Amino acid sequence: MDYSRVFAQAIDRLHAEGRYRVFIDILRNKGMFPNARCFHGHNGPKPITVWCSNDYLSMGQHPKVIAAMEEALHDVGAGAGGTRNIGGNTHYHVDLEHELADLHGKEGALLFTSGYVSNEATLSTLAKVLPGCIIFSDELNHASMIAGIRNSGCEKRVFRHNDLVHLEELLAAEDPELPKLIAFESVYSMDGDIAPIAEICDLADKYNALTYLDEVHAVGMYGARGGGISERDGVAHRLTVIEGTLGKAFGVMGGYIAADSQIIDVIRSYAPGFIFTTSLSPVLVAGVLASVRHLKESSAEREGQQAAAATLKRLMADAGLPVMPSVTHIVPLLVGDPVKAKRISDILLAEYGVYVQPINYPTVPRGTERLRFTPGPSHSEEMMVELVGALVEIWDRLELRQAA
Repeated sequence: MDYSRVFAQAIDRLHAEGRYRVFIDILRNKGMFPNARCFHGHNGPKPITVWCSNDYLSMGQHPKVIAAMEEALHDVGAGAGGTRNIGGNTHYHVDLEHELADLHGKEGALLFTSGYVSNEATLSTLAKVLPGCIIFSDELNHASMIAGIRNSGCEKRVFRHNDLVHLEELLAAEDPELPKLIAFESVYSMDGDIAPIAEICDLADKYNALTYLDEVHAVGMYGARGGGISERDGVAHRLTVIEGTLGKAFGVMGGYIAADSQIIDVIRSYAPGFIFTTSLSPVLVAGVLASVRHLKESSAEREGQQAAAATLKRLMADAGLPVMPSVTHIVPLLVGDPVKAKRISDILLAEYGVYVQPINYPTVPRGTERLRFTPGPSHSEEMMVELVGALVEIWDRLELRQAA
């Protein structure tokens, strides 16, 4: 076996399909987001504007968050010291879990090192604990949810995206006595649409199924206190498990689940992804704690972000750019070709100092490649006008099709 040849061919396939991922070398400017410095493709840093960060509300730059992290660093040092069981169960972790449980109106919460790990560990563990469990999964669920379902080894049924009729058909076809779990998201981050949470809960009640809602692109962003779409729509109490991230709207790092105390205890006691992983640094947890507490009290960041998203969508549509329909803070611009999407991204960075990454297969279906913009409260209308002007020029230069 020529191992090097096999590896080279695998990478060559990505290049040929226009799907090879290039990680841009940048540094954000503290307190000045979305301004950053780019070290990619030239000597020394070049000023750029970031348009694709998942730090949706710029909380990673918030003075309260920075101060809390600095205080924790000088109070307890850098690392957690081990797993939660052995040495990493700090008071910061306990406080944050209490805050997150309260945020979602649940009895308990459990921290993980990332949203990916929280999904994979929880879904795989729940299904293994429930004998004969069948998981019903929306076809557009995150890769981490798919990994958790696959690693559970249980039966799965994939329903068409947000299709309640198809979901009910699948539920009705199964043995009523078997345990069932419906796994879905609130905000689907590539299209910016929202699940019919209440209606899915109705089906779960009818067919005696548990529900698992991924709110990673919604926590901090929606609801009076940032509890997500489930809080906004008044349905959080109907959901069995709510999963979220601490690395997007909350601006730091980590993932979590919120549920009743019994389920939290089961995951805490059985999930390898929790048990055998060094816990989050208390410095990070302190930052998240400050962010969660702030966003429970302040809606200014959420309102600013929604206003920015609405403005950018309007400017793009008025300019004839193919902005895709979205009812959330996500602003996807359809390109439909991976090579062209990468070319547009490269021109924006090199010539206009605009940083936005192309989104290609397998993140989105082939033929729907796009640029995904995430304007936030720190993006001014002047920045948006300049961005749209750059996009119009590039669209004309590359002779791309305008919106109808």
